[in-house]
Amino acid sequence: MKEVNPKETTRAYAFEFWMRAPMPMVTFFKTIDVSRLTRISRRTGLKFNMLMCYCIGRAASGVKEFYMLPVGEKLIEYDSLAVNTIVANKNGEVSSCDVPFSDDMRTFNDNYLKLTRQVAESCENHDLTDSMVIGTSALAKYEIDGAVGMYSGIFNNPFLIWGKYRSHWFRKTLTVSFQFHHTQMDGAHAAIFLNRLQEVIYRLKIK
Repeated sequence: MKEVNPKETTRAYAFEFWMRAPMPMVTFFKTIDVSRLTRISRRTGLKFNMLMCYCIGRAASGVKEFYMLPVGEKLIEYDSLAVNTIVANKNGEVSSCDVPFSDDMRTFNDNYLKLTRQVAESCENHDLTDSMVIGTSALAKYEIDGAVGMYSGIFNNPFLIWGKYRSHWFRKTLTVSFQFHHTQMDGAHAAIFLNRLQEVIYRLKIK
């Protein structure tokens, strides 16, 4: 990771225009067909949430805007991505776990299982400060129509929230909210990412 001069990037205008905005976050909603993920999860025993996190990382890895993030008053460029998941810990509370993204699903799954287990037992967050972290929160037991994340003014990371997937005959759908800082990306970039997420899910293969 390194600090970059915003004026030398494609985000120059956005940095100047949105960094001092009182509410620079934008939220998109999209309903995604996750039928393939549910079938893979049932057939292989892989966790549905892990599969979602993997697909999010894979979709984001093809959108260059994800590798830059406003941090404080600076624009930081990263070499790697991570996907955050919220973990129910042994004390009945929740902890935060950053999982480094790997294009190899086996590696990502191994890290996901190891790190979430570690966080659940230790009740201590696992933070990766050298990667651009995509936040997620899964309210898998509850049917929700959408959620808008809180903007703290401290963390500018992109964030996805979803609830329980819905059944429609032979299809399973999931409404996802995606919150992002306008300095990091424009609406078109966010829409491209969400479209890529659906395509990644459609084409996902387990080796």
